Order: sequence, then C-alpha cells, then structure tokens
Amino acid sequence: MDVPLSILDLAHIGQGETASESLQASVQLAQRAEQWGYRRIWYAEHHNMPRIASSATSVLIGHVAAHTHSIRLGAGGVMLPNHAPLTIAEQFGTLETLFPGRIDLGLGRAPGSDQKTTRALRRDAAAADSFPQDVQELQGYLGDATRVPGVEATPGKGTGVPLYILGSSLFGAKLAAALGLPYSFASHFAPNALEDAVALYRRQFTPSEQLQEPYVIAGVNIIAADTTEQAQEQFQAAKRGRLRQLTGRSFTREEADMALESPAGQQVQQMMTYSAVGTPAEAKDYLDGFAKRAQADELMVASMAPDRDAWLRSVELLADVSGLIPA
Repeated sequence: MDVPLSILDLAHIGQGETASESLQASVQLAQRAEQWGYRRIWYAEHHNMPRIASSATSVLIGHVAAHTHSIRLGAGGVMLPNHAPLTIAEQFGTLETLFPGRIDLGLGRAPGSDQKTTRALRRDAAAADSFPQDVQELQGYLGDATRVPGVEATPGKGTGVPLYILGSSLFGAKLAAALGLPYSFASHFAPNALEDAVALYRRQFTPSEQLQEPYVIAGVNIIAADTTEQAQEQFQAAKRGRLRQLTGRSFTREEADMALESPAGQQVQQMMTYSAVGTPAEAKDYLDGFAKRAQADELMVASMAPDRDAWLRSVELLADVSGLIPA
C-alpha cells in the first residue's frame, strides 16, 4: 500500500451485545491494530443511536489510550455544534497531556443526531452556522494565543492538538483549505462529492502553522476475507443491516435482498459505493485504485464485517497484504 492505513471504529453494538462488550471490542481492536501497524483509529460522536457506543467520544479515546501504547487515537469526529469550543479544548488538552503525541481532533458540523436529540443536548439548531468561528476559537485555546481575552484552556493551552476538518461536501473542503488544516472526506457513506471536494481543497489550500502542504484522508469501506465468496456474503449482510438501520424496519433475509434491489434500496447501495470487498489481494487492489482516484494521502477504513471475528480478521488480512505487519 502506497499510503498509510488507519481505522474508523464505529463502536457498533452487535445483535445481542451490550455497550460494555462493544467497548471491550474497541480496546481489543486498538491493541491488535497497534501490533498490525495501522497509523490511527478514530471514533465518531453519535447520539441517541442504540447500536453505536461512541457518544462520549473523548472518554472512549482516553480509555483506549490507557490500554494501548503508541497508536494515534482521535475523534472522527467531534460534532462541534454540540459543544462549547472551550469544553472540547479542555477535554482534548487533557487527553494530549495524559497521552502526548497520540491524540487527534477531527471536527464536524453535523449534529450527529436528530432534532429531538439536538434539543436534548441543549444546543441551538443554528449552532452549525458558527462552525468556522468555533473551529478558530478552539484552535486558539489549543495553541499559544487564545481568541477570547482572559479565557484559556487548562489543560489545553500550548498542547497543539492537531485539528482535522471532516466533511462530505464542498463546505468542509473550503474551510479546511482556508485554515490550512488536513481534510478528511466521509466517502465511506457520502461518496458523491469526493473528487470535486478534494480537488477544490488542494487547489485552494493555504499553508498554516500546523500544515504546510494539503493532506487528504479518504474514508472507504472494507471487507476482506479468505475467499471472494465469503467477503461478498459478508458485504450483502452488511447492506441488509444498513437497510434495517435506515428504515427502522425488521426485514427477513429474503425481504431485505428484494428491498435492496428496489428504488428504495438504492440509497444503501449508493452509500456503499466505495467498498473494497474480496480476498486480501482483491481488497488491496481496490484500495490502491481508490487512493489514486481520491488523491488521498491516507485511507481511513471502516470494516462492515457482520460479526466480531470477521471484523478483526478483515482488518488483519488487510494489514498483512499491505505490508503493515512486520515479517
């Protein structure tokens, strides 16, 4: 693999699992990924989603960091409209103080929830409008010069926690370029604007203290298995699961397969446009081509494997075929 590989851990709570078991699995994945040579693992902030355990993102990062040694860990991302920038600066400044040189802070402007949950979070629905200003305020708290006179983050000031702008549209690309920050595109579930957004980001990028050259991380789904047939079976199971999640309906296996072929099921198929599925060699070939298409400096893989064993196996096979695991 010509570019570094990292992992997006969705902290999925599987059928019949508890949140505790999901978080234990995240620790296990991080420990294995560290051994296998992945660069970083990110966790995303979601709320009011019964199958996702990463709602308290900074707490999860701290827990995993305490059970690993060297792999970078971060948010992919914190949904900044849900929080005061000072609070996030203090949280991630604390993490960086405890685990120096290992913490990333990816920032998104989506609420990561529905409207009812947004109200429960005590956030104004219009908070996303101030996202650019909030990013700069946060940047000041983590740097050496606060933008709010008389207010500093402790811990936080001077830690220089690296910021990343997350996005799935041209808005994030423009902001990342203007601020001279790395840009992470969510092509693993929102593929449509990938090439246009990356091209715009690279064209408009302005160097900053954090970053002298543009840096793109692109998300991509991955299912690697010992045979092509096994990988395709797992991929179909993942699509059934996504369909149930999006519709809130219970489908039999046969009903889900029929629905996926209908116009209503095309949204699921479209979301999974960028998916490396097959044997390790087939998955690697796909990722090599995807990295070139996305003009990516790094790939963030999200495993869709339907069970824990297949999930870990997929990540291990990819690391092995990519030459990450030491011989």
